[in-house]
Amino acid sequence: MLSPAVLLLVITSVYPFFWLFRYVLYDYNGFVAYFTGTYNIKRAFTDAVFWKSVLHTFEYAIGKLILIIPISLGLAVFISRNLPGSNTFRIIFFLPTVISASVYSLIFTFIFAVFRGPLNTVLEAMNLITRPIDWLGDPKWVMKSIIVVAVWGGLGNYMIYFISGLSSISEEIYESCMIDGANGTQTFFKITLPMLSPILKVILLLAITTAFKDYQSILVLTNGGPDGRSHVMFSYIYNLIFAAFSSPQIGYATVLSVLAALIIGVITAGYLYLARKLDDVF
Repeated sequence: MLSPAVLLLVITSVYPFFWLFRYVLYDYNGFVAYFTGTYNIKRAFTDAVFWKSVLHTFEYAIGKLILIIPISLGLAVFISRNLPGSNTFRIIFFLPTVISASVYSLIFTFIFAVFRGPLNTVLEAMNLITRPIDWLGDPKWVMKSIIVVAVWGGLGNYMIYFISGLSSISEEIYESCMIDGANGTQTFFKITLPMLSPILKVILLLAITTAFKDYQSILVLTNGGPDGRSHVMFSYIYNLIFAAFSSPQIGYATVLSVLAALIIGVITAGYLYLARKLDDVF
């Protein structure tokens, strides 16, 4: 009974992973492979653009996590109170999740437009800026803009996860808190958060791995520009494989993919270790 699922896993996950190692030592363009020895590995450790993209990945991931987790938790708590119109808000906030990342990124490209873009027009009308801002072309603003798009696109998913966790907390516990005189803030920090900790750990793990692997919306919004300022690991690797104006560098991109996987693996292992330690403390 397990064989169909195991076969699918082997074909779609296990085989491609080992396929990567086949071309680590080759200059491969999709048609012809030339043995280059350890050249790709040496190049990877001296590739300044790649290591800058690693730093940008951390900047992007940390910025996204700082915003998306508390906002999605706050929305989940608000919606789970079953206030009038809460179901409508649930649909509104979840709607971006069912839209392709490419589609909503194109929409934000229009919103962030320098001339006659809705965002600049509104800000100028409110006298908050004196001249249009190049949100996707200015190195100072580009990563902040991309993080905003990422939070908007992923907010609904994490909100649903938190709502499912909140629904598992018995209403009798909240009623007992009200009888004992606990206010909303005390109830949230003393009851809701501790009882959400099991699902919160899972949500954080998903959020961390997803943030470090994001690249689709970045390709649509900036394609790594300006001057590589918004390149993350996988957008840089994608451009190496699917190069539009040069020969694909699949062998070298394979090495970078392995490095990126190791970086994400170390981050994930560190998070799991820290989560276990916190469980032992509390």
